[in-house]
Amino acid sequence: MLAAKPALAQTDISTAQLISTTPLAIALGALLCGGVTTYLALRQYRKAEIMRVKSQRQLAELSAALDEKGAILHGMREVTLIWRGEAKKADSIGPIHATIPSCTTVDDVLDFKAWLDSKAAIEVSFKLDELQAQGREFEYRAPGLGDRDYRISGRVVAGKPLIRISPREVEVDEPYVLAETRNNVPTIETYAALIDKFNHPAWVRNFQGQLVKVNAAYLKLALGGAGLEPDQPIPELFDDEALARHRRLDPLDGGPLSVTEEHEEFGVLDVTLFKLSDGAAGYAVQGLASNEERNDPKASFLTAAINELRTPVAVFDGAAQLTHFNKAFAEFWEMDIQWLETQPSEKAILDRLRTQGKLPMEPDYKKWRAQHLEAYGLKKTRETMWHLPSGQALNVIASPAPHERGVIYVYHNVTEQLALESRYNALIHVQDETLNALSEAVAVFGTDGRLKLHNAQLSRIWKLPMNKLDKQTHIADIASISAETLPEDGARIWGDLKSDILDLDTERHDKKGRIVRSDNRLIDYAIVRLPDSQTLVTFVDVTEGASFEKVLKERNEALETADKLKDAFVQNISYEFRSPLTNIIGFADLLASEAAGPLTEKQKDYTDFIRASSSSLGLLIDNILDLTTIDAGIAELQTEVLDVPSLVEKARKGVLAALQVGRDEVPINLEISIADNLPTFVADGTRIVQVLYNLLSNAVRYSDPGARVSLNVFERGGRILFVVEDEGAGIPDDIIASVFDRFEGRAVEGRQRGAGLGLSIVKTFVHMHGGTVAIERLQPSGTKVTVNLPTEQVAKGAAE
Repeated sequence: MLAAKPALAQTDISTAQLISTTPLAIALGALLCGGVTTYLALRQYRKAEIMRVKSQRQLAELSAALDEKGAILHGMREVTLIWRGEAKKADSIGPIHATIPSCTTVDDVLDFKAWLDSKAAIEVSFKLDELQAQGREFEYRAPGLGDRDYRISGRVVAGKPLIRISPREVEVDEPYVLAETRNNVPTIETYAALIDKFNHPAWVRNFQGQLVKVNAAYLKLALGGAGLEPDQPIPELFDDEALARHRRLDPLDGGPLSVTEEHEEFGVLDVTLFKLSDGAAGYAVQGLASNEERNDPKASFLTAAINELRTPVAVFDGAAQLTHFNKAFAEFWEMDIQWLETQPSEKAILDRLRTQGKLPMEPDYKKWRAQHLEAYGLKKTRETMWHLPSGQALNVIASPAPHERGVIYVYHNVTEQLALESRYNALIHVQDETLNALSEAVAVFGTDGRLKLHNAQLSRIWKLPMNKLDKQTHIADIASISAETLPEDGARIWGDLKSDILDLDTERHDKKGRIVRSDNRLIDYAIVRLPDSQTLVTFVDVTEGASFEKVLKERNEALETADKLKDAFVQNISYEFRSPLTNIIGFADLLASEAAGPLTEKQKDYTDFIRASSSSLGLLIDNILDLTTIDAGIAELQTEVLDVPSLVEKARKGVLAALQVGRDEVPINLEISIADNLPTFVADGTRIVQVLYNLLSNAVRYSDPGARVSLNVFERGGRILFVVEDEGAGIPDDIIASVFDRFEGRAVEGRQRGAGLGLSIVKTFVHMHGGTVAIERLQPSGTKVTVNLPTEQVAKGAAE
């Protein structure tokens, strides 16, 4: 013990030291934890500060970009209106006053009548309404007030409607293309944009006489179809002498001037010159002028003018000599231009065309030619139709030339026009035949109230004389005629129709209804608004149909009443049968129990037959009562947790009781198989037993003695299946689809037919449980019925 004391003392010292160092360790741990936490906090703060600085920099960049884009938008002559929320309020982007001088605010811009033409203001208002209501985009060129035009377009961007308004640039093919002038003289810019539209070589020179712009026809003539190389100067068509001659003409004093130039390479060029405010311009027509015309500026102008036409034109003088023609004339008749430039006579031209088989096939050509050449004595224009062998049709217009100098012929190709007219006439004919074949009366009225289209049925239904109806008959005249043919209410009916047909409200809608006339005729009408603002009206005489409808309605009501009486009778008579049947069953059971005395074997057989027949009759009455309850809509399910084997046993005992035989005397082999571990089954037990009983009874009824009838119960996919199979004769294919209908019980191969209610009851109760039932024929014989029911069921009415 003395030796142990030092050790014990040493242990006490260690414990004391440990106790004394514990607070220090805790303090050091807390300090370390605080340091780590502070480090993490400082690190997170630093990251946040970096993100803040980065975000500020990005925000500044975005703000600068936004300011730049805003400055660009406000510097452009364009205004954009955006509707972000309310349809009546809009925000604007861009300089309003610089774009539309008469407007300073958004409200001024939306007042379209203040700065647009009245018609354009209405059109833009409609298009804006369609854009806001339906998202229908548009682009419209609107004439403004004060010689200003605007381009207005509407779009839907990011779900918000907007319109853009900008001054419209004047296009070169419009009549006011030369509006940009200086002191009423066109500028180089204006004419340079214009010459691209010329089919002849055209050019523009500056005040020093240098070419600054030529068109494609000029380059084609000067370069022979080759393109202009980069840095290649524009080639000249004229030599220095010709250019000096052009400058001496000074077209500024006399307006456009014409001069004929003999070109070594391109032949004769008829040149027309113009003076511009800062230069000069001109164009050339190649080699179509005669020697006389080369010295006549008016003739040169005529040649250039007709050559621009795509319609063949030829001009003959008083001696019937060809003086002018255009390229279209030579190309259409496929004639050599050099031969035409020899100024042949019209007679020679006609003879050549006849030889080539290009003139109309006339039996007396000389007489036809003489009649044609009578055009030189005309005092007014004459039109003649030529039908060429090629299938083309020409409208030859012969007009006397001024001062009786000859004839001007214009050959207008109307082949396509005649084909279109033919198709149009055929379409109109088909339309008329189609309308007249309709049993409905059809009438189309214009906005002026006049009849534009109708068929014969309109006259028949409203007793209107056909000779008083045409495409100009006014609806007021139809009302007047109806007042004579239907004096009692004709004028009143058409007066009411007039107010609906001539309704000019922009939001008018289609209308239909029924008219009851004083002559007991029923007329159904429909008023349809057509896209072209016209109105289509149709009338149908439904007097006979309405009579049949009335008869059918009355018969249907009678059948419904009879059905209700039948249901009431069946229900009452079923209850009346139940009372005496209960007495019969009771006394039969009393006799079978031999409580009233012993029975002979014969008496026992009779008693068993009474009990079996009574059970069958009771089942039939129960089925009838169930169907009556279901039809009345008062059948309900009384659901509870059920024991499947107990349900099957009740159904089996019911079948055996109906057969009235002992267990050892069963005339059939009834096999029952119930799977283990069935899920919980919630349903109406009484209804399920009745379903199984009806299926087994039906299988027994159609099975031979000693045949096998099986009932298998198992679970599949969370549902319970009841499958009944027999070895009977089976159900014929022609009646298998109707076996679940009421009162469809049929005899099979000589066996007694049932009342046809058993399977109907099965189908009804299964559907009330949310299940399905299927029947199929087995091979070589037998029938299989499958009932598929959910495991959990809520109460449902019969209507479901």
